Parts: sequence; C-alpha cells; structure tokens
Amino acid sequence: MNLATVRYIAQNKGVTPGSLCKQDLIRTIQVNEGNVPCFATAEEGFCKEVECHWHEDCLRRSRRR
Repeated sequence: MNLATVRYIAQNKGVTPGSLCKQDLIRTIQVNEGNVPCFATAEEGFCKEVECHWHEDCLRRSRRR
C-alpha cells in the first residue's frame, strides 16, 4: 500500500497525516482505532493478527529489519 493511500485512510479516520512517514502514520491510525501500534514489529516475520488491514505490508516491512 502506498503512502498516498495510507494518508487517505488516515484522513477518513480523523487522523491528520502531517509529515509522518508511512510506518508512523499507520501506527498512529492503529492507536486511534484502539489497537496496539505494532506495524512492522513482527518478530521473525510472523503475526497472528491475520485480519489486520496492514498485515501483508507489515510482514513485508518486518522481514527487512
């Protein structure tokens, strides 16, 4: 998912994107939704939250770490 799409999602959820990078913006959205801000922190590329909107992108970024 590209940053423009994440910014659009953020605005629709009442989050002001400002100059946040994609990772920080997604974590801000997660907090706003009442979730743990865990984007891109999956250890060893595994996450049990398979229904998460960010799941696929999260795992891809986690593997790069």
